[in-house]
Amino acid sequence: MVHALGETYTLAPSGKPIALFFYPKSGSYGCTKEACQFRDALADKDLFKRSNIEVVGISSDSVDAQKTFVEKQKLTYPVLSDEKGEVRKAYSVGKGLFGLVETARVTFIIDSKGVVRDAHDTTLNYSAHVKFISKWLDKLEAEEKKAAEPTAEPDASAAAPTIAAVPEGEAIGELGKAAEAVQA
Repeated sequence: MVHALGETYTLAPSGKPIALFFYPKSGSYGCTKEACQFRDALADKDLFKRSNIEVVGISSDSVDAQKTFVEKQKLTYPVLSDEKGEVRKAYSVGKGLFGLVETARVTFIIDSKGVVRDAHDTTLNYSAHVKFISKWLDKLEAEEKKAAEPTAEPDASAAAPTIAAVPEGEAIGELGKAAEAVQA
């Protein structure tokens, strides 16, 4: 993958979640809207800020086209060129709109350990991708909170049944009488 700045870019687990989105064409209406929604979410949404999510966009556009797109839209995250389709192939991203569009619009959520947790594939609904990531960030945040909670040690007094001594000569109930009869 080549960054819009012309440098090779390596996507690796960094201890924070990653939103990796593939889109058809830099500068087109839907792709511009989607890219700007991610830019705005990073700047405005508390959930995106808290999670420290890394957003990365990829299309088959040239490095020069990506650079122009990033500058014009003031994108604040890496936008990568995948002209040879190697990354699309690695993530099994095919063509969109029944093969009419070079690249489908697919967004992957990758957790902080580098595990791809889910993917959202919808070429026409560009606004669904930020919503998809938001739902996953909520879920990942809840998982982290649950994992951080101390596991409660069982209360020793609650774990063992209490055995009360029965004073000699007092009635001890039907089970006690049966036990006495068996012992006799």
